[in-house]
Amino acid sequence: MIAFLKGRLVEKTPTDIIIDCNGIGYQVHISLHTYSLIKEEESIQIHTYLQIKEDAHILYGFAEKVERELFRLLISVSGIGGNTARNMLSYVSPKDLMQAIASNDVKTIQAIKGIGLKTAQRVVLDLQEKVRKIYGLEDLMVTLHNTNAEEALSALEVLGFMRKASEKVVNKILEQHPEATSEQIIKSALKSL
Repeated sequence: MIAFLKGRLVEKTPTDIIIDCNGIGYQVHISLHTYSLIKEEESIQIHTYLQIKEDAHILYGFAEKVERELFRLLISVSGIGGNTARNMLSYVSPKDLMQAIASNDVKTIQAIKGIGLKTAQRVVLDLQEKVRKIYGLEDLMVTLHNTNAEEALSALEVLGFMRKASEKVVNKILEQHPEATSEQIIKSALKSL
């Protein structure tokens, strides 16, 4: 297995990069997330995953280890190959995708181009526990099952705020003030939204 490549960045496109490692040019498939993190530097190090098929050896690259590990989890789900996993990581940041999986947010996953309802449900079903354990997202689930948080989110929705944006703000508030009442959460959230 090739764990990482370190060399000179020769070419960079939104879907691929070419790295010169001591005179050998490696073509590495990347997500848009990784593309946004790669600077126009000459020297580069990128974490990789080598997928071996009958007819091809495909090298996927990631700017962050956490993205590579999430990619590995995604391709373990039936019906999701390397290109689909890369597409998912291009549409949604690794952190947001992990939160969607951990919180059973099928709609966010289904909103990704090429992902249907059944595939989104399969991703959540297969990976939810793994993502929670590996990335320490038990705290996120406490937030989501907090009745004060649920009341605050419902109130913010009634006031016309989008649930996804409200959840992010409420999560931040509860990280700082875990014992906040629903009224305190709503007042703090209104200042941030």
